[in-house]
Amino acid sequence: MKQKQDEMQLLPKKTFWARLREEKYLQVMALLGIIWMIIFNYIPMYGILIAFKKNFFITTPLFSKKFFTTPWATNHGFQHFLEFFKDDDFFNVMGNTLGISLLKLAFNFTLPIVFALLLNEVKNLKFKKAIQTITYMPHFLSWVVLGGILTTWLGESGLFNELLIKMGILKEGISFLAYPKYFWAITVISDLWKELGWSAIIYLAAISGIDQEMYEAAKVDGASRWKQIWTITLPSIAPTVTIMFILAVGGLLNSNFDQILVLNNPLNAPRSSVIDIFVYQTAMRGMRYSYASAIGLFKSVIAFILLFIANQITKKLNDTALF
Repeated sequence: MKQKQDEMQLLPKKTFWARLREEKYLQVMALLGIIWMIIFNYIPMYGILIAFKKNFFITTPLFSKKFFTTPWATNHGFQHFLEFFKDDDFFNVMGNTLGISLLKLAFNFTLPIVFALLLNEVKNLKFKKAIQTITYMPHFLSWVVLGGILTTWLGESGLFNELLIKMGILKEGISFLAYPKYFWAITVISDLWKELGWSAIIYLAAISGIDQEMYEAAKVDGASRWKQIWTITLPSIAPTVTIMFILAVGGLLNSNFDQILVLNNPLNAPRSSVIDIFVYQTAMRGMRYSYASAIGLFKSVIAFILLFIANQITKKLNDTALF
């Protein structure tokens, strides 16, 4: 082995251009991805300047002279940010966004892990595949479709009202989406219904990569199935769970725009008005593009800070991090 390493060290090192010629097909594939990222991820970042302009109109081309001559907002360009902090809807919007996101983090992040652990214990392959298929299916339906289904089911004469009336819980049907107090629960449960099976895939993949000899050794030592899960399965998938947790914390201010857009209405607006909906209404209905861009940029900055904090904490706790 040492002789082989010595021989490798004696071989002349290939130049950058020589390696580039050898890997030309791989480099072309990577180049296409880089070009796509530059066009769709980096060039649009130039539009961030809109947030610091006094009043941007959608008819103004971004790279035109008119755009460059548009005056900057007052307070050194931060007028729109300060205006958002003073907005009467600020605390309501932030409260709804954090409330829904924290509930999703508590339930919709942990339950897929539990579901993956339980599904891994199923020995009947046909039953296991059937459960996987049933739980995966809602993921492939858009929120436009699921929103229509939920609106029908949660209506006064919908499925849920009929079941609750027959069970004696309700005397007459109610429109659940018309009551703000039910909106957070509807949002969290419907998101869990849609994404439970799909979110569990990555944990099932991590579990399948665990060395089976560890389980055999645990059985010899007399460990029960629950003991094996606690001492082998969970520690083995901990790095995967950590990475997913960091990403979930980074997206804490994302309340799933598509879902809330199809479920919200003027009646439940006090509990359904989140940052994404507020930005959409401000830009598309109020035509205040600079103000809406400032709010979106504020959300992105907070998301980066949360991502960095979560990354540093997990790095110190279990030495697992994104960067």
